[in-house]
Amino acid sequence: MAWRIIPVNDFDIKIFDAWDKRWFALTAGDFRQQHYNTMTVAWGSLGIMWNKPFAQVVVRPTRYTFEFMEQYDSFTLCAFDRRFRSALQLLGSRSGRDSDKIAESGLTLIPSQRIAAPAFAEADIIIECVKMYWQDFDPSHFLDPDIEKTYRLRDYHRIYFGRILTIQCRDDSQPNK
Repeated sequence: MAWRIIPVNDFDIKIFDAWDKRWFALTAGDFRQQHYNTMTVAWGSLGIMWNKPFAQVVVRPTRYTFEFMEQYDSFTLCAFDRRFRSALQLLGSRSGRDSDKIAESGLTLIPSQRIAAPAFAEADIIIECVKMYWQDFDPSHFLDPDIEKTYRLRDYHRIYFGRILTIQCRDDSQPNK
């Protein structure tokens, strides 16, 4: 199936559905060097910051993907049709430290258009990003006390903003479905 580049300003997606119900696969590393890891992310945002289109993701320092987010300057976010839910559950529940969870998922990595981080051939949407900012969550800034309940181990996320360079969509898919 062919891919088409979508101009960032024309990208249209049901944003809450994408993060909450479909999830994304976040992948960082270098495809050519065969050094990368992936995890699912259900928390994040897409928008404009510093006059640039961005994707914002959060990664706990205990996750193996954190090491790749720190070492490399790019990442991809891949959205999938619901029929790939079990593969995404596997990617989100196993560590790449302990097994080749990407191979176990049955998904296929492919090179990205403009960055080193790989994407997935089975994805409906591929968003390629270059990191432009990071910051660790500071619990003293939580205004809602319920947020702290998310961090029983005090393993506060690091937030990353990535400037969106390219968005690709499958010719046969509709990104807002």
